[in-house]
Amino acid sequence: MSIRIVPAILAAAVSAAFGFAPANAQQAQPPQSLRLYVLDCGIITPPNVDNYGLKVSEVADTRMVTPCFLIAHPRGTLMWDTGEIPDSAFKDGVLPQKLRNYTVNRPLLPQLAAIGYTPANITYMALSHYHGDHVANASLFGRSTWIVQKGDRDPILAPRAADSRVPDPIFFEGLANSKTVLLNNEDHDVFGDGSVVIKSTPGHTPGHQALYLKLTNTGNLLLSGDLYHYPEEITYKKVPTSTPTGSKPRRAAR
Repeated sequence: MSIRIVPAILAAAVSAAFGFAPANAQQAQPPQSLRLYVLDCGIITPPNVDNYGLKVSEVADTRMVTPCFLIAHPRGTLMWDTGEIPDSAFKDGVLPQKLRNYTVNRPLLPQLAAIGYTPANITYMALSHYHGDHVANASLFGRSTWIVQKGDRDPILAPRAADSRVPDPIFFEGLANSKTVLLNNEDHDVFGDGSVVIKSTPGHTPGHQALYLKLTNTGNLLLSGDLYHYPEEITYKKVPTSTPTGSKPRRAAR
């Protein structure tokens, strides 16, 4: 069985492959088979690639796209990652929104609405990990069931130390009271049929997780979160020395 790994660096290519529904889409009905939507949640322009053990000359493009994913299954829906700048920051229709190295041109909720979804009809929400470029709209899904590894949930809900890598608690507002599937460094079959499986991949954060999908036409995909940042990490067998929040590279064609 072959598995195609889709790290952050390949998200734009996946988006092109699956496409987007028109802006006037009606409320979505449960699909007959598994469906993957790739949503545009921003671009990161890091100052350098030093933290990844790479030289600028070794990297084709230092920019990164931040994708969010909606997985629609006959038995429900899963929101996977929620972006780098919250929709609440979009005031008076001003685009793009910028925050440090982040640039977002499209809020998340209108993209969901275009394919027929709102937070109210999202069954599950899960984050690949707690870094700021993956969690900005997590609080919008407080009524969904939160699927999270204990290694990330504990820091998310704990009081923040001065040097904490975990973002502002406002991003996670309401999740403490959400219905929760709490995992302890373990895999989880979301819909019980092997087509959507959360894989425990600790390291980048204590509770980092990836998402395995078994798509009818495309085949097997692994949404790897930040296990990889650039394809050149694989080419040159480089391991990041550190990945400070706000400067984690993901090139624009991930």
